[in-house]
This record gives sequence, structure tokens and C-alpha cells, in this order.
Amino acid sequence: MVPMETIRAAPKVLLHDHLDGGLRPSTVIELARDIGYVRLPMTDPLELGRWFTQGADRKSLELYLDGFEHTVAVMQTPEGIERVAAECAEDLAADGVVYAEVRYAPELSTQGGLDLDAVMRSWLAGFRRGSAAAAAAGRPIEIRAIVTAMRQFARSVEIAELSVRHRDEGVVGFDIAGPEAGFPPSRHLDAFQLIHRANFHVTIHAGEAFGLPSIWEALQWCGAERLGHGVRIVDDIQVGADGHLAMGRLATYVRDRRVPLEMCPTSNVHTGAVASIVDHPIDMLRRLRFRVTVNTDNRLMSDVTLSSEFETLTRVFRFGLDEMQWLTLNAMKSSFAPFDHRLRLINGVIKPGYARLMAEAMAEGSTVA
Repeated sequence: MVPMETIRAAPKVLLHDHLDGGLRPSTVIELARDIGYVRLPMTDPLELGRWFTQGADRKSLELYLDGFEHTVAVMQTPEGIERVAAECAEDLAADGVVYAEVRYAPELSTQGGLDLDAVMRSWLAGFRRGSAAAAAAGRPIEIRAIVTAMRQFARSVEIAELSVRHRDEGVVGFDIAGPEAGFPPSRHLDAFQLIHRANFHVTIHAGEAFGLPSIWEALQWCGAERLGHGVRIVDDIQVGADGHLAMGRLATYVRDRRVPLEMCPTSNVHTGAVASIVDHPIDMLRRLRFRVTVNTDNRLMSDVTLSSEFETLTRVFRFGLDEMQWLTLNAMKSSFAPFDHRLRLINGVIKPGYARLMAEAMAEGSTVA
């Protein structure tokens, strides 16, 4: 098994992480105090962190989302949003993440009177501040924003316009999120068409709480370039009595078109998308050569880091550094960064970083590589 210190040292890439799902518990408490928000269940950071995770682990996406009431409540001021974004960049960099795309629904931060552009300015300013602090600490990170619309609301066109308006300031794509059942992505076709006309990027939450129809709609009606979670693609893969795997037409299409799957193992267990980590299809999909990536989803809610997710996979599925590198390269290749940026990080940071760690493992006589 790969030691945790080696996993933390490995250069990692994160494509699916929610800004409002990754706050530090102490920050939630301090921001609540600053704005007079009194609905937190407790004010001890350790206890509050445990409360968020226990509340999230209820095997239901709808119940999983309950805790966001409190994190969103403290993200209603420019100062609060900027602080959360800055700490996000710093925390990811400290965990060895060298490139990240972090998403948020700006409409959730308009309850206190901010307009959408003010939310975006604060969010992006926080990323710049946090990136500068990380670089000064010797852990540089490139961090970009994905603007999310909530699928149960009716502002997706407005949010799509917002994402395009700020594309040259650090926004790299557009997404829809929220409860999947009853809110198919095809309800937001106008927003996706706007994004496509602007030659911009789309990832869509699909195949988490709902099944194959949501994946098909995301791809064929809405033009998704990546699938947020996509874990239910296994519903189109049959396992024979002899262990032979037979893929249906949709699964074959997803694999052959190299559609990236933004998989979040621990979160998928917490939301009930899979029964347990052992049952998670990520290893099977990796062996079938799907474009699998590993992500955190909501670091506070699921009490994870990207390093801890990789540690879980090395422990449960015996992944080594080779598998970690393959998954990381998948993520970097699938990012919405410009092609030259992707090449620069792949050839200048990721491959040399893993080569060094593998050489050190071999020198120590370890089998982690």
C-alpha cells in the first residue's frame, strides 16, 4: 500500500470539488459569528465537523445536501466568499493538488443582496489570494472556477451568461447540480446552447442519484464533455457468471468517446449511489479503460481530502503509484485548461513528480510503484 506521506507528496489534479462543501469548520463558525447567523447546531470546530459528516452520510443525495444550508448561509458577503475561496486554494495546495477546478452556484450567495457579478468577483479574488499564498509557501497551484446552475431553479441561462462573461478571469466551464430525480438536464437546453455557441465548456452532474437516462440526456441532448459522478454507468455493464463483463451501447459510447467520469468514491457512498467503497465500480471501470478520475466532491461534508481518497483506493483496491499516475493524467487531460497549460503541467510537474516518487520507492525496496 502506498504510504500516506507519499500520496500527499504526489502531484494531484482535482476536477470535481464544491466550494460550499469544503469550508473549514472553524471558518463556518467565525463567519457565522461575524454576520450574526445563529442557526449552527454547535460552535466547537471538531464537533461541527463531525456533525456535517454524520449528516451527510445518510445514503440519500437529498439528505446529503441538507448541511449546505449552513455553509451557504455564511457565504453571503464579499469578505466571506473571498475568505472561503482563498482557504480552498490553500487547503488544496497543502494536500499536493497542483491543478483544481472548483465549482459553486453563485445564485446561492445572492440572499443577502449581492448580485451575481459581485459573487464572482469575490470568488475569483479569493482564488487569486489563496494561490499567491500557496505559491509563497512553496506549494503552487493553478485553480479555476466552474460556474454551476441549480437544476431545480430557473436561472440557468442567466448563470450560463455569467460564466461566459467571466471566462477570461478564471472561469473555465459551466455545470448544473442539485437533485437529479425530477430535474433532468434537458430542462436547461437554452443554457447549454448558449454555452456551446460561445465555444465554452460543459460538465453536468449525471448518473449519481439517477440512472442511465440522466447520463444519456447529459451527453446527447446537452453536449456534456464530462460527467459529474457518472457512477450509474455500471447499470449498462453486465457481469456474467464467469466474470465476463459485457457493456451495453451507452457504456461503450462513454468509454470509446473517452468521456471523463468525475468519480467521488466516499461521497458516492454517503449519497447512496453505491453501497460501500468495496462495491464502488471505480476499479472495474479503470480495468475497462474508461476515462476515470478521482475527486473529493465535498471535503467538509464527507471529511475527505484528495489524498485520503487515493489512500482509500490504495487500501481497498491495491492501487499503486502507477495507478495513481494514470488517474492523475486522466484528470489533467480531461481538464478545461488550455491545451498548452495541460501539456506544461503533465510534462513539467506530474510526470517528473511521479518519476521521482517511483525512483525513491525503488531505492527503498518498496513495492508501492
